[in-house]
Amino acid sequence: MQVIGFRILFSLFTVGLVLFLSKKFSWLIFYRNRNTGFNIILAGLLITFNWGLYIWAVNEGKTIEASLGYYITPLITIVLGFCFFKEKLKVLQIIAFGFAFVGVMLLTVFTGRLPWISLFFALSFAVYSVLKKTVKLSALESLGAETLVAAPVGLLLLFSNFGTTQGIQFTGLQGLSYMMELPNIILFALAFCGVATSLPLFLFASGAKILPLSTLGFIQFISPTMSFLIGLLVFRESFPVRNFIAFGFIWAAAIIYIVSLRRTSKPNIS
Repeated sequence: MQVIGFRILFSLFTVGLVLFLSKKFSWLIFYRNRNTGFNIILAGLLITFNWGLYIWAVNEGKTIEASLGYYITPLITIVLGFCFFKEKLKVLQIIAFGFAFVGVMLLTVFTGRLPWISLFFALSFAVYSVLKKTVKLSALESLGAETLVAAPVGLLLLFSNFGTTQGIQFTGLQGLSYMMELPNIILFALAFCGVATSLPLFLFASGAKILPLSTLGFIQFISPTMSFLIGLLVFRESFPVRNFIAFGFIWAAAIIYIVSLRRTSKPNIS
């Protein structure tokens, strides 16, 4: 829980510093517009839940299941775009969604339960993406406003004790006493959470302006592939051979999705 708190607060510090140096302050008064304010608050809560779920999944040895959520997120986002913004679904995208659905169902049969971590992860980020589309702020300003909304949650998590017997206890500054016992490398990693969160989002937003959709679609699947390989090869998480069948459908869905984007993207000439 403390890791989530560090991620929220250091992300706010990092993004806020960049925005202040850029003399951009509109993100501080996002609440003046009722619709924008509501969407920013909901987006902030969703991204906090998303970050927290991923951190919990990795620490519980479920990195591979979390990577599945990354794979199906773009496909759920397409469906939500159709539902909320009347965006057209291409035949290949419908086929890709069908492949992903079969893959999820196979995992459910193989494991005896729905991959709820993957589904909650994908749904939360897909709805977050829909909300971002309605907010008329730059990617960095929007992230600044979202982390500002989440800051009270981050402070509560950071200054609380999560004992298994006593439940959650707000301990104030005394709750940070454990930091004195942490190695320097851990302290650096916690402080680096802000940069590790903000920089990729900033670079992706910048790249989205100059790269074709097919390239962006391909890039979206690099991260879950790395997470899958780390879970399998580094963390040695359990992954029965039969699960490769289910993931085969998921990977096929990702490839079909990229092809569907490539057919509609135009080369960037500058």
